[in-house]
Amino acid sequence: MKKIFAGIVLASISLFATSQSTRPELRGVWIATVSNIDFPVKPTINSDIQKAEFIRIADMHKRNGMNALIVQIRPATDAFYPSPYEPWSQWLTGKQGQPPVPYYDPLQFMIEETHKRGMEFHAWMNPYRAVFNINNSFIAPSHVTNIHPEWFVTYGDKKYFDPGNKDAQKYVTAVVRDVVSRYKIDAIHFDDYFYPYRIEGKEFPDWNSFNKYGKGMSKDDWRRSNTDSIIVMLSRAIKEENKNCQFGISPFGVWRNADKDSKGSLTKAGQTNYDDLYADILLWLRKGWIDYVAPQLYWEIGHKLADFETLINWWNDNTFGKNCYIGLGIYRANSNAAWKDKTQLPRQIEMLRSKPNINGMMFFSSKTFNNNPHGWNDSLRLNYFKEPAPAPVMQ
Repeated sequence: MKKIFAGIVLASISLFATSQSTRPELRGVWIATVSNIDFPVKPTINSDIQKAEFIRIADMHKRNGMNALIVQIRPATDAFYPSPYEPWSQWLTGKQGQPPVPYYDPLQFMIEETHKRGMEFHAWMNPYRAVFNINNSFIAPSHVTNIHPEWFVTYGDKKYFDPGNKDAQKYVTAVVRDVVSRYKIDAIHFDDYFYPYRIEGKEFPDWNSFNKYGKGMSKDDWRRSNTDSIIVMLSRAIKEENKNCQFGISPFGVWRNADKDSKGSLTKAGQTNYDDLYADILLWLRKGWIDYVAPQLYWEIGHKLADFETLINWWNDNTFGKNCYIGLGIYRANSNAAWKDKTQLPRQIEMLRSKPNINGMMFFSSKTFNNNPHGWNDSLRLNYFKEPAPAPVMQ
C-alpha cells in the first residue's frame, strides 16, 4: 500500500510539474527590419540569401524555446510583401520599389517557416512613419507621400502621416485590412509610435488638421481622440477579416506618472504614453479594442526613474483581463553596471512569472541573441524555456 501511495504521490508531483512548465506563456522576439537592425543583415535583391537568413533566425529562436516571432513587415510606409498600396522596402532589397529576385513573397515565406516550427507570427507594422530620413531616403514614385503629400507633416528628420487627417486614418486601415485578409498571421502588432516622441523645442506641426477637426477640444484631448479612433478602426477591420487574428500594442513602458494622475505609476519618466504620445492604453484595454499589451520595460530592477519592479507591479494591476506580455530589453546587456550583472535578465523573468496577470514576454531584439550575452541563450534553452509552452489564447 505504501508503494502504491508513493507512486500516486510521485505521479501527482510529476503531473503538477508538467502543468507548471507547460502553462501558456508567450515567449516572443522582435525582429526589426528598419535600418536592417535584425533582418536582413544588409539589403539584397537575392531571394535565396533572404530566405537562408530568415531560416537561421527562426531556427535560433526555436532552439532557445521561443513560441512567437514579431516581424516588422512595414517599417516606414513600405512593405516586406507585395502590397497593392506601398512599394517594396529599401531595407529588403536596397532600393524602395525593387522586388526580390527571383521573385517571391517574403511575408508568405516567413509565415510558413515560422508556423512550420510551431511558433506564432505577429506582423509588426508602424502606423504613421512615412519617410525614415528626409535627408537620405530614396522614395519611390509610387510612394503615398508623392501621391497624397497633403496627408503628411515633417517633424525632425522624418515625415509622418498626420494622425488627425481622416483620409490618412482610412488609408492605414486599408493597408492593415489587406494584410489580414491575405495572410494567415496570428496577430497585427503595433509598437509605441503613434504621435512621435517629442523633440525638445519643436511642436508637432498639426495645426491645420486641428483647426479643421478640433471642434473646441484641447489639443491634447484632440490628439488622444485621433489615436483612439485609429485603434477602433483597426480593431474592427482586423476582426471583420479574421476574428481569430489578434491585435496587440507594445507601448512605451510608462502609461502616466503618478504625479500627473493617481492611477499612474510611481515613476518619473520624461515622456509618457498618455501625455506625450497621446496613446491612452488603459482605455483601449478597458474597452476591449486590443487583445494584448506588451509594455516595453527596458529599464533595470532598481532604476531610479522607472524601476522595473515598480512597473511590472503596475502593469499586473492594469491589464483589464487582457493578455499582458512584458517587453524585455535584452539589447541592454553590458550597457551599464546593472546590465553587466548576468542575473539581471533572469531576475526579470522570475519576477514577471510571479505575477498572476502577466502572461509572457517579448525580447528586443533578435540580433542580440547572436552573441549570447552573459550566456542568456543557454539560460533560456536549458532552464527558463526548457519545457515548451503554448502561447496564451486570446482573452
